Amino acid sequence: MYEEQSAHLAEYIDRLNELAGCLNIDDKQRRIGELETEMGRTGFWNDPESAQKVVQQLKALKNVVEAPGRLRKELEDARDLAELARAEADESMLSDITANAAALNEKLTALEISSLLSDPRDSKNAIVNIHPGAGGTESCDWASMLYRMITRYCERHEFKVEVLDYQEGDEAGLKSASLLVSGPSTYGYLKSEAGVHRLVRISPFDANSRRHTSFAAIEVLTEVDDTIKIELREDDIKMDVFRSSGAGGQKVNKTSSAVRLTHLPSGIVVSCQIERSQFRNRAVAETMLKSKLYDIELQKQQALLDKQREGNQTVAWGSQIRSYVLHPYQMVKDLRTGVETGNIDRVLDGALDEFVEAFLKWRLAGGKRVKAAAS
Repeated sequence: MYEEQSAHLAEYIDRLNELAGCLNIDDKQRRIGELETEMGRTGFWNDPESAQKVVQQLKALKNVVEAPGRLRKELEDARDLAELARAEADESMLSDITANAAALNEKLTALEISSLLSDPRDSKNAIVNIHPGAGGTESCDWASMLYRMITRYCERHEFKVEVLDYQEGDEAGLKSASLLVSGPSTYGYLKSEAGVHRLVRISPFDANSRRHTSFAAIEVLTEVDDTIKIELREDDIKMDVFRSSGAGGQKVNKTSSAVRLTHLPSGIVVSCQIERSQFRNRAVAETMLKSKLYDIELQKQQALLDKQREGNQTVAWGSQIRSYVLHPYQMVKDLRTGVETGNIDRVLDGALDEFVEAFLKWRLAGGKRVKAAAS
């Protein structure tokens, strides 16, 4: 068994060596130098919010640059320990070495996924909106399951999640939810979840225990920051103020400060009720509105490019991207990449890495399947 673990660890080291050349370390080190120069300028801390963004970007870049070296040392130490235990025929260490090798493999997989984030928007924070489809209580409940799946995925990756808006369903689940997810490359990791998700199960709300199909949509937007200029004319915006509703507590506050903005030219409606200040809620809602307008403009540009590419297939917002079947068998299948797994409980608990990785490879391959299945 020690020979098997040593072989696995040697394979992981080879994978890491291949990966190191794909991380553009030199470019990131140059950017680190630029940010450190910017931080050394007089007056840098006069704008704490902007300064904090620079600090976070610097921290994320340093982590990417230093991560391969740290992981290589951990892998080499684990391999040396496995060789030592094999030489001494010490069976008592086998379970610890096996568990450590599995944990290191997860770290390596996460690093491999990060190397696939090539879009300039990938480094930005994400705004995630979740909405149930037609189907009443069934779809509202399914939307709440997806809400938990996304938040659990964020917890696994130590992303910060702020609930911007949360509307409970009339009987169960949720009517809508908006999240701001912050952390290194959160948009890059979460964009694979944008689309319509389909659930097939025996309904817990059906007294006759019949099988139901439910749909819910996840929208993933790039948070618009100061580097992206989106003009909002005051005459184009209608603002309504209302009392916050929902679960309260960690989800929303219950003051009369909630804000709903309607963009009259496009008909887009956004709302924020998490802050106690009406001014702050409006500022957050404007950021959400800008993100939606920015995403629409990007989709228009992408549509024009797609027309110039013969045979290029794209998955537009609103299309079904993944099916979750709980009955008569258990299976989650991504309809874009072909990745599937029977461990549906693990997926609904936020274990999405195999789907994220396959999606990023699929995008880089121009929408062609590069990974048929996963277990």
